[in-house]
Amino acid sequence: HNQPFVVIEQNAELAKDQKKLNFIQGDARLDAILEQAQIHKAKSLIAALPNDVDNLFVVLSARELNPDLLIISRLTEISNRSKLKRAGANHIIMPDKIGGDHMASLLMVPDLIRFLEELSWLEEDSPNLEEVSIDALPKKYQQHTLSNLKIRQKTGCNVVGFRNAAGELIINPKASLRLESQSKLIVLGNGTAIAKLNAMFHLD
Repeated sequence: HNQPFVVIEQNAELAKDQKKLNFIQGDARLDAILEQAQIHKAKSLIAALPNDVDNLFVVLSARELNPDLLIISRLTEISNRSKLKRAGANHIIMPDKIGGDHMASLLMVPDLIRFLEELSWLEEDSPNLEEVSIDALPKKYQQHTLSNLKIRQKTGCNVVGFRNAAGELIINPKASLRLESQSKLIVLGNGTAIAKLNAMFHLD
């Protein structure tokens, strides 16, 4: 997504082998290391340590250093979910559960899962799902209907979802849907289409 990022890794050998990535060698549980990674300027953080207790320390420290941070944390034991939530994690992911659900889905809808897998492995101009906050759009585009904006015609992106101000998700919204404050569009498009969308709405 062309966003700058930093990887904190305690294992010096792993950091040495990844020359294309921005690595900081150190323990992410320490405030000093998070500050070295400029946590106070960050928009988001992924705590992906294998141990729930370690991720809890990272989430607690990061939330204290940057109250506005979007934090995604890995979880191993379901019993620790509430602790991570209280510590400040916005989203909690259980990789083992996702993997199990994925394997079960391969039995039920194999062609759909294969299609999604192939999309994720495309290397050139691969399609992406993007979230667009309505409040981030220039005023002239707000309070319009989807048909007025002509997003597909002008950019090539498809609007596949809409989350309204109450947090309700609408799949494949109608063209007559009117955009409202505190809502979000979910669009699907390749890199070229997403770039056109960003240019159209003057987004970073």
